[in-house]
Amino acid sequence: MVQSTSINTLVTSRSSVVCVSNDEWRRNLGQTRETRVVFGARRKCFCPFGGRSAYFTGLPFNRSKSLRAQAGWLFKGNDKGSELDASCEHSESVNEDILMFFFELDLATRVQYALNVEQYEIAQQLRNKLTEVESEVIKLQEIRRGSASKSEAQDMAIRILRLRADLQNAIESENYNLAAELRDKISKLEAKSLAASVKAQAYENSHYAYRLGQKLKHKIFGYQAVICGMDPVCCESKSWMDGANVEKLTRGPDQPFYQVLVNVQEDPNLLVAYVPEENLVVPDKQDTKDKFDHPYASFLFYGMDSAGDFIPIKQLRDKYNQPRHELPYNQDEDGKDA
Repeated sequence: MVQSTSINTLVTSRSSVVCVSNDEWRRNLGQTRETRVVFGARRKCFCPFGGRSAYFTGLPFNRSKSLRAQAGWLFKGNDKGSELDASCEHSESVNEDILMFFFELDLATRVQYALNVEQYEIAQQLRNKLTEVESEVIKLQEIRRGSASKSEAQDMAIRILRLRADLQNAIESENYNLAAELRDKISKLEAKSLAASVKAQAYENSHYAYRLGQKLKHKIFGYQAVICGMDPVCCESKSWMDGANVEKLTRGPDQPFYQVLVNVQEDPNLLVAYVPEENLVVPDKQDTKDKFDHPYASFLFYGMDSAGDFIPIKQLRDKYNQPRHELPYNQDEDGKDA
């Protein structure tokens, strides 16, 4: 029974759920690294990031009662000079993207709970908050993942046409200094427009070698990883790409990059990484009994399939527009199920 009518806290007999207030949410939209998300339940996992802390507990995503992993975020940097280690592929933006996704899931769950207990006013307020969050997340995704690149390229094309008209007028009036400046502006805009068009086209024609939930191995650092997100090209900042030596990759930044969960038993300090496709490989032998521990796994996946890979939740598949993976139906020579 709901004991509190406040939108910020819903108290049940089993747990309490805390919702970030509107003012805090707006402030955090401008500085995502300070976002705090709390899911109410018995099981708790502490994960510090960006100077702040996020606590996750099982309910309402209580899919694995046995999960009690605890992981810290310790980005040590590169202490080996020019020699890279696994931390070079650590990405705070990836971790924040996952936390945003958790926040959306949590709000949607609380909306449904409020409806179930007939707290319609609270449900409406929560739904309004969820709509606000979803619209902001969509904007961030469009900027990060190239949907905005298409419109950006179109806007630059229009600006180039106008500059060309101004250039023609400057030449006809023999104002050659102005014509030279306009020509330089056109050249820079054409380069930016081409880059934006290539990025937008990459998203429209994206093809991935791996899928959500697939269990892979890092080709260089050897740790076990599970895919929880994907981009057709590298969407990190230039400083991150410089630190990860992306330009030295065989396929460079214009290849799929994957958000992966790192097995905390193998590397407890990395937690989440942003890995190029060429650095991931399918293990030679997949043992379904191999234990993969990660504090985010029970929130993003239903569990494991018979092949040992993870089954992504529907919301995660919808986020990346990925189909449900069906295992092949095998029969033995006598026509019986294998």
